[in-house]
Amino acid sequence: MKIWHISDTHEMHDQLTVPEGIDMVIHSGDMTNSRRMDKNSVELWPFIDWFKSLPISHKVLIAGNHDSAIEGRMLTQADWDRWQIHYLENNWVEISGHKIWGSPVTPQFNNWCFMMSRDKTHKVWDIIPNDTDIVVTHGPPQGILDLTKGRSWTDEAGDFMPATLEQVGCRSLAKRMEKLQPKLHCFGHIHDFKEIKNSGLLKVSGQTTMYSNAACVEDSRFREGLKHKGNIISL
Repeated sequence: MKIWHISDTHEMHDQLTVPEGIDMVIHSGDMTNSRRMDKNSVELWPFIDWFKSLPISHKVLIAGNHDSAIEGRMLTQADWDRWQIHYLENNWVEISGHKIWGSPVTPQFNNWCFMMSRDKTHKVWDIIPNDTDIVVTHGPPQGILDLTKGRSWTDEAGDFMPATLEQVGCRSLAKRMEKLQPKLHCFGHIHDFKEIKNSGLLKVSGQTTMYSNAACVEDSRFREGLKHKGNIISL
């Protein structure tokens, strides 16, 4: 099974070149940009037309924090079925002997979609079946391809405090992945940023899981085009 994992294409999916010999494409969310649902739905349709037309046998998709039209149920399960797209939202599907579980949930950050407070996300990860082969989430586990710059701030004395580097992934997701150790964990959400590189593949010492961050855009440079073309993984 040859998998092409992509994420965070933010309306620029048509800049991607489809690799040859791919059996399954997995998109782990943020196809769109706008928080307003009406505008977001307009952004979503070109992506759907592109995704459903890909010359790849199996198509798996979850939503991300920008995909408000999906959160607002502007598409139904019948739509996904008609397009032969496996849309996952805290559930699973089996494809070619691989059990694939997906969720759009990320820890709370501002007023975006599919978010939960950090002390509650474990309730979602706890329902991942123990025999899952591939986990697809929008956000990363803490400490794995999740490095970014925090915000600068001013303390009570009025002194400027510069931004520091932070690992912003979900801690409870990291604990669940360490226990579960699926063959593959696909995510995005935390983009590359200047000298910080999160996109790519990583194996952690003591674990068998291949971690894949396939965020295609770079922070603060959305409109300059895709900087990353996805990851290819063979299972």
